[in-house]
Amino acid sequence: MNNSYFDLIKQSYGFPKNGFNLKNDFLTFNDLPLQYFINKYKTPFKLIYLPKIGEQINKANGLFNNAIEKNSYSGKYHFCYCTKCNHYYHVVNETLKYNANLETSSSFDIDLILKLFEDNKIDKNRIIIHNGYKTSEYLFKIMKLHEIGFKNSIIVLDSTNELLRINKLPIKNKIKIGLRVAVDKEAQFAYHTSRLGIRSSEIIPFYNKHIKSNSDIELKMLHFFVDSGIKNSLYYWGEFQKALNIYIELKKQCTSLDSFNLGGGFPIKNHMGIKYDYKSIINKIIKNIKNSCVKENIEEPDIYTEFGKYTVGESSAIIFKVLEQKQQNDKEMWYIINNSLMNTIPDAWSIHEKFILLPINKWKNEYHRVNIGGISCDHFDYYNSEDFNQEILLPKYSNNDNEALYLGFFHTGAYQDAISGYGGIKHCLIPSPKYIIVNKDENGNLVDYLYKNEQSTNEVFDILGYK
Repeated sequence: MNNSYFDLIKQSYGFPKNGFNLKNDFLTFNDLPLQYFINKYKTPFKLIYLPKIGEQINKANGLFNNAIEKNSYSGKYHFCYCTKCNHYYHVVNETLKYNANLETSSSFDIDLILKLFEDNKIDKNRIIIHNGYKTSEYLFKIMKLHEIGFKNSIIVLDSTNELLRINKLPIKNKIKIGLRVAVDKEAQFAYHTSRLGIRSSEIIPFYNKHIKSNSDIELKMLHFFVDSGIKNSLYYWGEFQKALNIYIELKKQCTSLDSFNLGGGFPIKNHMGIKYDYKSIINKIIKNIKNSCVKENIEEPDIYTEFGKYTVGESSAIIFKVLEQKQQNDKEMWYIINNSLMNTIPDAWSIHEKFILLPINKWKNEYHRVNIGGISCDHFDYYNSEDFNQEILLPKYSNNDNEALYLGFFHTGAYQDAISGYGGIKHCLIPSPKYIIVNKDENGNLVDYLYKNEQSTNEVFDILGYK
């Protein structure tokens, strides 16, 4: 009977797949030789492969534009990147190479936009969608964009009060706005309607009373956002159709309205067996909008998406070395890795996100059930999975092996650095790991470099005030 780890993954998921393969008995990630990076940089390290970002953007653009052509849809598609998902310069700069538009969520994001403009990375024609709660500072900075000529800057109102604050500001040029619809939440939530957005029953009365006769304001967009993302579920299609119905009724009264923002993101691969038919779901979106607009005899809107996790999530991995295995009772085996899981992958314990976890080597070894633990002293510094009944199946090895076992958490490019506060103070003063950037040069050859070294003691002490 075949019982190696390789046989397990091959039989369970049809390995190789999803950008993973083996070369010289070591795992590759998007064809990157992980053994090379382990030997060169040592673990632990975080790795980001920039070309994957462009692949994701091109994929979304291609699928939407193909669906538009197939359905003879008259509107255009606009891809927007959510900066909050990963603010690093090398990430945002990579999205701009593929003409991505940008979505902001705070006043500090506007500083980022202005910096990109100063560096000639974007011009005044770039579409900028402003979401999030609009503080006075946030609105003031958005107005600065308007004043210097960003003609495609759109403020999406999260509440009716935000328009009142806008009206109190000096307005030199007509402002483009959008209205966000507050969606109903799924049944398992503790509350029934999102705190974000304007009640669906208030949208049209609000437009007629406060926007229609306001010469300083141009309503451009209707925006709806589903937290769980764009999924082929009764819940999603129900909220989608309700928002589309509001758009249609609003469009009959507002000629300037020409954009429908889907909000919400596409899922990424967070386990080896995931199946998601991007093509058919996108076609269904385009077809439904087309049919509804034709039926009501209105022009089909431009379609906007705001993809953050989808754009950068699958570009990144975090690689650890197993320091030791510990048999804690008759049933539980622990693999202890050389960093803290709760520090480096906070989504795993804070909101119970799952990631693809695979060994880098020893795929020919037999496998057994294990738990993964970090080196901090906290109970929550561990990782498990709902696959295979909580405990994880990984290759067996001996503490006396000449070659260590290495583990990789994959598709970790979204939110982890922001939530964990990469480079700051961590639990038990465990430092942030090395950060490696991998790109391709003009000839298609891989180029890698160390972007950030592991935090030093002096850097940590400086933050803490020890001089």
